[in-house]
Amino acid sequence: MSRPTRRLVIAVRADPVICGHSGEARNLAEVALTRGFDDVVLLTWPIPTLQSAGLPLKPLDRLLPYSPGITVERPEAVGDYRVPDGRHLAGLTGRLVELLSEPVPTVCLSMYLVPHTQVINDAVIAARAAGFDPDVHTIAKAVGSDVTNVIRSCLREGRFGAATVLLTTFLASDEVVAVSEYTRDEIIASAEEVDAHCGTTFAQQCRERVTVSYPPIDSSAFTDLDPAAVDAALERRGLKRDRYVLFLSRVARAKGIYDLVIAYGQMRCRDDVKLVVAGTGPALEHVQAMAKEDDRIIFLTDVDDDEKPLLMAGCAAYALPTKPEPDFVETFGIALAEKGLAGGGPIITTATGGVLEAVGDAAVIVEAGDIAGLADAVDRVVLDMSEQERRDLEIRAREHAMTFDRVAVFDQLFAAKPL
Repeated sequence: MSRPTRRLVIAVRADPVICGHSGEARNLAEVALTRGFDDVVLLTWPIPTLQSAGLPLKPLDRLLPYSPGITVERPEAVGDYRVPDGRHLAGLTGRLVELLSEPVPTVCLSMYLVPHTQVINDAVIAARAAGFDPDVHTIAKAVGSDVTNVIRSCLREGRFGAATVLLTTFLASDEVVAVSEYTRDEIIASAEEVDAHCGTTFAQQCRERVTVSYPPIDSSAFTDLDPAAVDAALERRGLKRDRYVLFLSRVARAKGIYDLVIAYGQMRCRDDVKLVVAGTGPALEHVQAMAKEDDRIIFLTDVDDDEKPLLMAGCAAYALPTKPEPDFVETFGIALAEKGLAGGGPIITTATGGVLEAVGDAAVIVEAGDIAGLADAVDRVVLDMSEQERRDLEIRAREHAMTFDRVAVFDQLFAAKPL
């Protein structure tokens, strides 16, 4: 077997995790094969470890395959049960050291500072200390919850030492990027708090170095959908085109699912459209219990990547009333951009976090947490909006979402890399 000439390693929570950033990794990996990389490795976690963590996962028997040249590696834990977390980190770091020991120019991209950026940093340090002299360029991407959950939690709890570690881990990479302008601003604001408390200079470094790289989306999977395929998918689910409002996301409080279910009970349009809740997540069982007496609310927990755009294209409206919570803020909203590509009914969402970056001016915006306003917005879209208004929103949404096409995002992120 010939040795690769150019390698990309992405450390990420990859499939089967239901997470927009696992999709990001897939899309960057696929484009890399067309941009001179002949070996792409997704370095991720063993499936039993993901299952035991309680993460929402896709059906294992319906995962989309990767193209030849892309390898998903799931290193087993190192050592025995007495070091439960460090064993897995040692497995990931050790495997990356093995890859870096080969004389192959390599780019290492991490998504999630904890622990993936740490894994890459430690592997590079170890490879250099061992004398391997790796030809490597590292990129750390703060995906949003790195800041809104992890760093912000440290600051709320007064754990400035932990926040310092996170920021130094981030800035130790050759290149540092954020998933949105909102996320970049949050990074700088967090760094200012740490600086004020610790006398550090993180904020200035972040202002000078952090750039933005939006999530890459495979636009071809969402555009030019076959109308017959849409109708067939809806028929299998007992649905009809333009006869349902769609929520397709992680079923969690911060996504506004409770607000949407309550609002649906107040909508004038509920006799005309069903509410479809597609996804899994920590709030699923509670929301199902809330809706058990309402046969107009349908739950779909097994939607795969092929079916997702078809459900989006067939809906009367797509509602994601995301709202800020202490442990999560929508820092972009990949599903919103995907919905813009798929077409179908208008998007109804909020101005939380980086959402407006995802939707531009092509969505109906309601105030986060305003249940009555959410009900009125859905009623207006379903009952009162003209076909021309709906069509104008659909066109604008697709035009805006095309700026996140994976080829354009890849080329911007990897432009002028020293390889």
